[in-house]
Amino acid sequence: MPQVELLPPAEQPANAQPVDYFVNVALANHPKIQAARARVAAASQRVPQAESLEDPLLSNSFYPISDQALQTAAGRAGNTMSLSQKYPWPEKRWTKGAIACREMQMAASVLDKTELEIEEAVKLAYYELWFAQRAITITQSNREIASELITLARARNEAGGSQQDVLRAQLQVDDIDNRLIQLRRQRALAQSDLAALIQQPAATEIEAVGDLETATVPDRLDALFAAAGECSPELRELRWAVSRDREKQKLACLNRRPDFVLGAGWQTITESDAISPVSTGHDNVNFMVGLTLPIWKDRIDASIREASAVVTASTREYNAARDDTYRDIRRLTEQAYAAEEQLRLYNERIVPRAKRALQLAAADYRGRLVDFGEVTDGFTEVLMMELQVARSQATLAGVMAQLHRAVGCEISVPNSP
Repeated sequence: MPQVELLPPAEQPANAQPVDYFVNVALANHPKIQAARARVAAASQRVPQAESLEDPLLSNSFYPISDQALQTAAGRAGNTMSLSQKYPWPEKRWTKGAIACREMQMAASVLDKTELEIEEAVKLAYYELWFAQRAITITQSNREIASELITLARARNEAGGSQQDVLRAQLQVDDIDNRLIQLRRQRALAQSDLAALIQQPAATEIEAVGDLETATVPDRLDALFAAAGECSPELRELRWAVSRDREKQKLACLNRRPDFVLGAGWQTITESDAISPVSTGHDNVNFMVGLTLPIWKDRIDASIREASAVVTASTREYNAARDDTYRDIRRLTEQAYAAEEQLRLYNERIVPRAKRALQLAAADYRGRLVDFGEVTDGFTEVLMMELQVARSQATLAGVMAQLHRAVGCEISVPNSP
C-alpha cells in the first residue's frame, strides 16, 4: 500500500474563477439590485417635489349677458381675471424636503442591504461548489487507494486468506463510486445556484478555484458591534426611518402655523351698456392677501399624538434590530471560532494520526496480525476525516461571508494581542 499523503493536492480547473468574479457579475446584473437602484433614483426625485410650491391658480370670471353684468361707476364689468399662489409656512416646505431626503437615504440603505444579501448568496453557493469539487478530488484519490486494497486482499487470499476480504475491499470501491455520484450531483446543484445568481442559468462550466482563502476570525466582539452600528445597512435604514418620523412629528406641529395666499386681479371695464352717467371705462386692478386659520385643534393635536407614537415605534424597531444584529454577530463569530479550531485540530492531529494508523493496519494485515475489517474501518475513517476538513473549510468561509453581511462592511478588525 503506498504512502498516504495528508490531503490530495487541490486541482485548479482551467476555467475556474475566484469568488470575487461571480460577486461582481451578480452585483452588476441581478434584477433585485437593479430594482433597488431604480427605487433610489425614484426617491431622489421626490425631494424637489416636496420642496416646491403648489401650482398657482389662474381664474377668469366673465359676464356674457350685458344687462345682468356687474356695473360700477366707471362702467360695466366685462370679465375678471385673477392669479393666486399659496405659500405654506416656510418651515413646512423645508421639513417636507427633509422627509423626502431621509426616505431617499432609506432607499439607498435598502440598496446596500440587497447588495450584501446577493453577495452573501453568491459566496455561499460558490463555497458549496468548492466543497463539492474538493470532495470529488479527495474521493477520487481515495478510490485509487481502495483499488489497491483489493490488490492487497487478493494477495492475502492467494496466500490462504479469506475471499470475504476481497469482497469487502470491492464494496469499499462501490461505496466510493456511489459517493462520487452524489458529489457530482451536489456540484451540479451548486453550479445551478451560482449560475442563477449571476443571471446565466444556461451556464454549465462554472468552476471554483482550487485553493480557498478565508479571512482571520476577529476576536473583538466590541469592535464588530461598533462596526455594525456604523456599517449595517439594515440599522442605517432604521435610523433614517427614526429621523424621518421625527421630521413628520415636526411637520405635524407646524400645522398649527397658518399658510398664506397671495394674489392679483384684473377686471375689464367698458362704457358699452354702462348705466353710470360718468363711466370712464378704466379697468380695475386689485391685490389679495389671505391666510388659513388652523382652528381645528382636535385634528391637529391628534396628528401630533399620532406622529409621536410613530416615532416611538420606529425607535423601538431600531433597538430590536440592533439587538438582533449583535446576536447574529455573536452567533456567527462563535461558529467561525469552532470551524477554525476544528480545522486546525483535523489538519494538525486527527488526520495525520488516522492516516498513520491506516498505514500500520495495512502493514499488520500483510503480516497477518489484524483482520481486514480494521483496514477497511481505518480507510473509511480517513476518507470521512478528509471530507470533514473540506467541509470545515467551506463552512468557515461561509460563516465569514454571513458575518460580513451582518456587519455590513469589510471585516478588518484587528485581533487583540
